[in-house]
Amino acid sequence: MVVNALTAREVMRDAPVIPVIVLHEVRHAVPLARALVAGGIRMLEVTLRTPQALDCMRAIAAEVPEAVVGAGTVRSAADAQAAARAGACFAVSPGFTPTLGRACRDAGLPLLPGVATGGEIMAAQEEGFSALKFFPAVQAGGLAMLKAWQGPFGDVVFCPTGGIQAGNAADFLALENVACVGGSWLVPPDALQRGDWQGITRLAQGAAMLARTNP
Repeated sequence: MVVNALTAREVMRDAPVIPVIVLHEVRHAVPLARALVAGGIRMLEVTLRTPQALDCMRAIAAEVPEAVVGAGTVRSAADAQAAARAGACFAVSPGFTPTLGRACRDAGLPLLPGVATGGEIMAAQEEGFSALKFFPAVQAGGLAMLKAWQGPFGDVVFCPTGGIQAGNAADFLALENVACVGGSWLVPPDALQRGDWQGITRLAQGAAMLARTNP
Protein backbone atom coordinates (compact mmCIF):
# COMPACT_ATOMS: atom_id res chain seq x y z
CA MET A 1 0.00 0.00 0.00
CA VAL A 2 1.23 3.49 -0.89
CA VAL A 3 0.95 6.01 1.95
CA ASN A 4 -0.68 9.37 1.17
CA ALA A 5 -1.00 11.88 4.00
CA LEU A 6 -3.90 13.65 2.26
CA THR A 7 -7.42 12.59 3.23
CA ALA A 8 -10.66 12.82 1.28
CA ARG A 9 -12.08 15.32 3.77
CA GLU A 10 -9.01 17.52 3.36
CA VAL A 11 -9.53 17.46 -0.41
CA MET A 12 -13.14 18.52 0.06
CA ARG A 13 -12.40 21.27 2.57
CA ASP A 14 -9.52 22.93 0.74
CA ALA A 15 -11.88 25.20 -1.24
CA PRO A 16 -15.63 25.51 -1.84
CA VAL A 17 -15.37 24.13 -5.38
CA ILE A 18 -13.47 21.27 -7.00
CA PRO A 19 -13.30 21.99 -10.74
CA VAL A 20 -14.29 19.09 -12.98
CA ILE A 21 -11.83 19.33 -15.85
CA VAL A 22 -11.98 17.70 -19.28
CA LEU A 23 -8.79 18.21 -21.28
CA HIS A 24 -8.30 17.26 -24.92
CA GLU A 25 -4.92 18.95 -25.39
CA VAL A 26 -1.90 18.49 -23.15
CA ARG A 27 -0.70 22.02 -23.95
CA HIS A 28 -3.64 23.41 -22.02
CA ALA A 29 -2.92 21.51 -18.80
CA VAL A 30 -0.19 23.60 -17.21
CA PRO A 31 -1.52 27.10 -18.01
CA LEU A 32 -4.98 26.02 -16.88
CA ALA A 33 -3.65 24.67 -13.60
CA ARG A 34 -1.70 27.87 -13.01
CA ALA A 35 -4.78 29.98 -13.76
CA LEU A 36 -6.93 28.03 -11.30
CA VAL A 37 -4.27 28.12 -8.57
CA ALA A 38 -3.88 31.87 -9.09
CA GLY A 39 -7.60 32.19 -8.34
CA GLY A 40 -7.38 30.20 -5.12
CA ILE A 41 -8.41 26.75 -6.39
CA ARG A 42 -5.72 24.09 -6.14
CA MET A 43 -7.57 20.75 -5.91
CA LEU A 44 -7.95 19.94 -9.60
CA GLU A 45 -10.02 16.97 -10.79
CA VAL A 46 -8.81 15.98 -14.25
CA THR A 47 -11.33 13.48 -15.56
CA LEU A 48 -10.30 10.27 -17.30
CA ARG A 49 -12.64 11.01 -20.18
CA THR A 50 -10.04 11.70 -22.85
CA PRO A 51 -6.94 9.85 -24.09
CA GLN A 52 -4.84 12.85 -23.05
CA ALA A 53 -5.96 12.92 -19.41
CA LEU A 54 -3.06 10.98 -17.89
CA ASP A 55 -0.47 13.04 -19.78
CA CYS A 56 -2.21 16.19 -18.57
CA MET A 57 -1.98 14.95 -14.98
CA ARG A 58 1.73 14.22 -15.43
CA ALA A 59 2.34 17.71 -16.78
CA ILE A 60 0.49 19.42 -13.93
CA ALA A 61 2.17 17.27 -11.28
CA ALA A 62 5.60 18.02 -12.74
CA GLU A 63 5.23 21.72 -13.51
CA VAL A 64 2.66 23.17 -11.11
CA PRO A 65 3.73 22.12 -7.60
CA GLU A 66 1.18 24.46 -6.02
CA ALA A 67 -1.64 22.41 -7.54
CA VAL A 68 -2.95 19.12 -6.16
CA VAL A 69 -3.97 17.10 -9.18
CA GLY A 70 -6.61 14.41 -8.84
CA ALA A 71 -8.19 11.92 -11.20
CA GLY A 72 -11.89 12.01 -11.96
CA THR A 73 -14.11 9.37 -13.59
CA VAL A 74 -12.08 6.64 -11.89
CA ARG A 75 -14.04 3.42 -12.45
CA SER A 76 -11.61 0.53 -12.04
CA ALA A 77 -8.48 -0.66 -10.29
CA ALA A 78 -6.58 -0.06 -13.53
CA ASP A 79 -7.79 3.55 -13.58
CA ALA A 80 -6.62 4.07 -10.00
CA GLN A 81 -3.20 2.57 -10.67
CA ALA A 82 -2.69 4.58 -13.85
CA ALA A 83 -3.77 7.80 -12.13
CA ALA A 84 -1.38 7.24 -9.24
CA ARG A 85 1.49 6.61 -11.65
CA ALA A 86 0.61 9.84 -13.46
CA GLY A 87 0.96 11.85 -10.25
CA ALA A 88 -2.64 12.03 -9.05
CA CYS A 89 -3.02 12.68 -5.32
CA PHE A 90 -6.73 11.84 -5.01
CA ALA A 91 -9.47 10.09 -6.97
CA VAL A 92 -13.12 10.81 -7.68
CA SER A 93 -15.51 8.18 -9.02
CA PRO A 94 -19.01 8.37 -10.53
CA GLY A 95 -20.07 5.35 -8.46
CA PHE A 96 -18.68 2.96 -5.87
CA THR A 97 -17.66 -0.67 -5.56
CA PRO A 98 -15.66 -2.28 -2.75
CA THR A 99 -13.08 -3.36 -5.35
CA LEU A 100 -12.55 0.23 -6.43
CA GLY A 101 -12.30 1.38 -2.82
CA ARG A 102 -9.59 -1.18 -2.08
CA ALA A 103 -7.72 -0.35 -5.28
CA CYS A 104 -7.60 3.33 -4.41
CA ARG A 105 -6.38 2.55 -0.90
CA ASP A 106 -3.66 0.29 -2.32
CA ALA A 107 -2.63 3.05 -4.74
CA GLY A 108 -2.53 5.63 -1.95
CA LEU A 109 -5.36 7.68 -3.43
CA PRO A 110 -7.98 9.21 -1.13
CA LEU A 111 -11.27 8.47 -2.87
CA LEU A 112 -14.45 10.51 -3.13
CA PRO A 113 -16.82 7.75 -4.24
CA GLY A 114 -19.99 8.63 -6.10
CA VAL A 115 -23.35 7.80 -4.52
CA ALA A 116 -26.95 8.57 -5.44
CA THR A 117 -29.03 6.50 -2.99
CA GLY A 118 -29.18 5.65 0.69
CA GLY A 119 -28.13 2.07 -0.05
CA GLU A 120 -25.03 3.28 -1.90
CA ILE A 121 -24.11 5.52 1.04
CA MET A 122 -24.39 2.56 3.40
CA ALA A 123 -22.27 0.38 1.11
CA ALA A 124 -19.56 3.05 1.00
CA GLN A 125 -19.68 3.49 4.77
CA GLU A 126 -19.27 -0.25 5.27
CA GLU A 127 -15.94 0.12 3.46
CA GLY A 128 -14.89 3.07 5.62
CA PHE A 129 -15.84 5.96 3.33
CA SER A 130 -17.75 8.91 4.83
CA ALA A 131 -16.69 11.75 2.50
CA LEU A 132 -18.74 11.12 -0.62
CA LYS A 133 -19.56 12.60 -3.99
CA PHE A 134 -23.31 12.99 -4.58
CA PHE A 135 -23.69 12.34 -8.30
CA PRO A 136 -25.55 13.29 -10.41
CA ALA A 137 -26.65 15.75 -7.76
CA VAL A 138 -29.39 17.80 -9.39
CA GLN A 139 -30.77 14.89 -11.38
CA ALA A 140 -30.80 12.58 -8.32
CA GLY A 141 -32.77 14.85 -6.02
CA GLY A 142 -30.58 17.89 -5.45
CA LEU A 143 -31.08 20.01 -2.35
CA ALA A 144 -34.13 18.10 -1.17
CA MET A 145 -32.26 14.79 -1.21
CA LEU A 146 -29.29 16.19 0.71
CA LYS A 147 -31.62 17.67 3.33
CA ALA A 148 -33.36 14.30 3.70
CA TRP A 149 -30.00 12.58 4.22
CA GLN A 150 -28.97 14.89 7.07
CA GLY A 151 -30.93 12.83 9.59
CA PRO A 152 -29.95 9.21 8.84
CA PHE A 153 -26.49 10.08 7.51
CA GLY A 154 -25.45 12.90 9.82
CA ASP A 155 -21.87 11.60 9.94
CA VAL A 156 -21.39 11.88 6.16
CA VAL A 157 -20.18 14.92 4.20
CA PHE A 158 -20.91 15.35 0.53
CA CYS A 159 -19.49 16.96 -2.58
CA PRO A 160 -22.54 17.38 -4.86
CA THR A 161 -21.56 17.22 -8.53
CA GLY A 162 -23.70 17.19 -11.64
CA GLY A 163 -25.84 20.16 -12.57
CA ILE A 164 -24.00 22.49 -10.19
CA GLN A 165 -23.40 25.94 -11.65
CA ALA A 166 -22.37 29.36 -10.42
CA GLY A 167 -26.04 30.21 -9.97
CA ASN A 168 -26.93 27.35 -7.60
CA ALA A 169 -23.60 26.49 -5.94
CA ALA A 170 -24.27 28.75 -2.95
CA ASP A 171 -27.56 26.94 -2.21
CA PHE A 172 -25.76 23.61 -1.94
CA LEU A 173 -22.86 25.04 0.08
CA ALA A 174 -25.35 26.39 2.63
CA LEU A 175 -26.28 22.85 3.68
CA GLU A 176 -24.65 21.45 6.81
CA ASN A 177 -23.68 18.16 5.17
CA VAL A 178 -22.02 19.74 2.11
CA ALA A 179 -18.28 20.41 2.37
CA CYS A 180 -17.78 21.53 -1.25
CA VAL A 181 -19.28 21.18 -4.70
CA GLY A 182 -17.87 19.93 -7.97
CA GLY A 183 -18.46 21.82 -11.17
CA SER A 184 -17.22 22.38 -14.68
CA TRP A 185 -18.19 26.04 -14.91
CA LEU A 186 -14.72 27.13 -13.80
CA VAL A 187 -13.28 25.78 -17.05
CA PRO A 188 -15.58 26.83 -19.92
CA PRO A 189 -14.57 25.02 -23.13
CA ASP A 190 -14.53 28.25 -25.13
CA ALA A 191 -12.23 29.96 -22.61
CA LEU A 192 -9.97 26.91 -22.68
CA GLN A 193 -9.72 26.97 -26.46
CA ARG A 194 -9.01 30.72 -26.51
CA GLY A 195 -6.41 30.42 -23.77
CA ASP A 196 -8.34 32.94 -21.67
CA TRP A 197 -6.38 32.18 -18.51
CA GLN A 198 -7.23 35.50 -16.88
CA GLY A 199 -10.93 34.79 -17.35
CA ILE A 200 -10.52 31.36 -15.76
CA THR A 201 -8.63 32.91 -12.86
CA ARG A 202 -11.53 35.31 -12.30
CA LEU A 203 -13.98 32.40 -12.27
CA ALA A 204 -11.76 30.60 -9.76
CA GLN A 205 -11.59 33.70 -7.56
CA GLY A 206 -15.37 33.88 -7.48
CA ALA A 207 -15.62 30.20 -6.61
CA ALA A 208 -13.01 30.45 -3.88
CA MET A 209 -15.00 33.23 -2.20
CA LEU A 210 -18.24 31.27 -1.96
CA ALA A 211 -19.45 30.88 1.61
CA ARG A 212 -20.15 27.44 3.03
CA THR A 213 -21.70 26.17 6.23
CA ASN A 214 -19.34 23.19 6.57
CA PRO A 215 -15.86 24.56 5.73
